[in-house]
Amino acid sequence: MKIPPYLKKGDTVALVCTARKFFPEEAQPAMDLLKSWGLEVKLGKTIGLDSCQLGGTDAERSTDLQEMLDDKDIKAIWCARGGYGTVRIVDSLDFTKFRKHPKWIMGFSDVTVLHSHLNTLGFATLHSIMPFTVPKAPEEVKETLRKALFGESLKYTVPAKGYETQGKVKGQLVGGNLSILYSLLGSKSSLNTKDKILFIEDLDEYLYHIDRMMQNLKRNGYFENLKGLIVGSMTDMHDNEIPFGQNEVGIIMEIAKNYNFPVCFYFPAGHQKDNRTLILGKEVQFEVNSEEIILEFTK
Repeated sequence: MKIPPYLKKGDTVALVCTARKFFPEEAQPAMDLLKSWGLEVKLGKTIGLDSCQLGGTDAERSTDLQEMLDDKDIKAIWCARGGYGTVRIVDSLDFTKFRKHPKWIMGFSDVTVLHSHLNTLGFATLHSIMPFTVPKAPEEVKETLRKALFGESLKYTVPAKGYETQGKVKGQLVGGNLSILYSLLGSKSSLNTKDKILFIEDLDEYLYHIDRMMQNLKRNGYFENLKGLIVGSMTDMHDNEIPFGQNEVGIIMEIAKNYNFPVCFYFPAGHQKDNRTLILGKEVQFEVNSEEIILEFTK
């Protein structure tokens, strides 16, 4: 896996819309944050465009992202917000110049389309807060993004919940939003999870939807040679009037118990304020014991 160059003061970060619309006044907190780190900011042409839900037409969003991918002076691209729309443009992108001069792609939720596609191509990306979520992000969460961007050490230790599967493994971390990973199955953007550690999270889903998606990942071999499973936030889950009979933990464990790898739940990443940065594509040490969960990114 190729790791894009880490940033240094004076480097330029671009803000673009790959999915939902986002306006310049909304971008100010993210711009102020980047400038406080000594970075320059370039707003993409899609910041401020309004095409119903989207930040511009498919052609406008694709063109804007392509220009930033090809611009050697841009060292990182921060997707403004999630929602939906990135999958509509991913196949129109040309990564020829990106392969020669890779840069960090940052974001979460719908940005999982780019994470999965680029991880499949062999490039690491950052699963992180986005400009849209900066105003509500705690300072310590913002700091995890800064550390990841500048290549500083990154290690997370959180208390165990008591219903994990214990173990200690090492491998590349991949994944993102469960609904997006599910939607990419069968495409050239779908992940190869062999010998990997998979991270999943989701928002606003019915429990039977979680089961359906997990069953489909299972049928596609996602867990056959997996080394570990990290479940992040499962926010605002819903049940039907007739209960499904299991919560998200039960649904996931029913599948995971058939394999031999460590599993943790509610890791602080995903659709919540405590959304810590993950370097997808980077090798990590993942340990689950009776007391704590440890995720450490190797140098």
